[in-house]
Amino acid sequence: MRRLFVAAVCAASFLGLAACGGDPNAGQGPPTPTVSVSVPLQEEVVDWDDFTGRFEAPERVEVRARVGGYLQGVHFKDGQNVRKGQLLFTLDPRPAQAALAAAQAQADLARADLARAEGLLEAQAISQEEFDSRRAQAQVAEATLRARRLDVEFTRVTAPVSGIVSQRQVDPGNVVSSGASSGDILTTIVSISPIHFAFDASEAQLLKYQRQVDERQGAQVQIRLQDETEPRWTGRVDFVDTLVDRDTGAVRLRATIANPNGFLKPGMFGQGRMVGADAYRALLIPETAVITDGVRRVAYVVDAKGVVQAKALELGPASDGLRVVRSGLRPDDRVVVGGQQRAMPGQKVEVSPGKIARQDVSGGDQPRLTSAPAVSASPAN
Repeated sequence: MRRLFVAAVCAASFLGLAACGGDPNAGQGPPTPTVSVSVPLQEEVVDWDDFTGRFEAPERVEVRARVGGYLQGVHFKDGQNVRKGQLLFTLDPRPAQAALAAAQAQADLARADLARAEGLLEAQAISQEEFDSRRAQAQVAEATLRARRLDVEFTRVTAPVSGIVSQRQVDPGNVVSSGASSGDILTTIVSISPIHFAFDASEAQLLKYQRQVDERQGAQVQIRLQDETEPRWTGRVDFVDTLVDRDTGAVRLRATIANPNGFLKPGMFGQGRMVGADAYRALLIPETAVITDGVRRVAYVVDAKGVVQAKALELGPASDGLRVVRSGLRPDDRVVVGGQQRAMPGQKVEVSPGKIARQDVSGGDQPRLTSAPAVSASPAN
């Protein structure tokens, strides 16, 4: 009986201690979160103005026959590179040759009549008026003869410019008509080396360019195609339109791009960019460190007491995963670059050193900007 009483007392004592002592960590708050911080990266940066443009052929010619007739032969392959003056089509020359023979005979007769009239005029057998009439007839005959000779030459249709010839629109055996606008289009030739890149700039951009010391005439343009991540085509602006469009307020610019292998085709779209301002020193932070707070863009910084603060930012362009900060940060601010989801303004945090670096983008030929010497991570006030 005495043993049972001692056991009961011991059990009650154990339960009381368990109820009173509990978990030694009970009553403490959650652990202080840890975030990665780094001072902003400092670099010389260049602002770019972006444009969407289209490639255009410097020369595009619709080849038409200058005389009508039976199409006798085609002397090129579709897509062939042709030279100026190269033979493309031949028409049956016999009708033109027959007309030439008739014009030759008429011209010979007119010259003979004029020679006889000169003798008669000297003998005063005919009047000056009749002599002038025969001389005019001879001149008309000579002009008709020259026209018939041209018709014979025009039965050979040659390339008016050098370039790439399109597919033929008419096959041998067809009868084609002549004319500048109503004649049948036989094929089309475009020159693509070099090639033009046309794009529109806003009135504000035009004013900015005109006020810069160096004129935009001749400025470099960098272009990337739809399947490219970075520009790999470069050219120079060689034309700025003299008129601003009244409806859109835009002005047309044109750059010339080297295209020796014909890879670029007229009608293709491209994303172009031009230097919008001279290089300047700027602070850069990762785009992941920029937080949207309503209509504001903010970044979290950690002050000297380890408390998170939100600073409103004025942002510039993005480059290789980094964002230019025009205002809102100081060079010695400790910016939260990792663990933002664990931090809140006014919250105390533990910090660990982080790093800000550009993302490695291969294939780009844009000017790489040299980073400034690193700044030690000192706390914000």
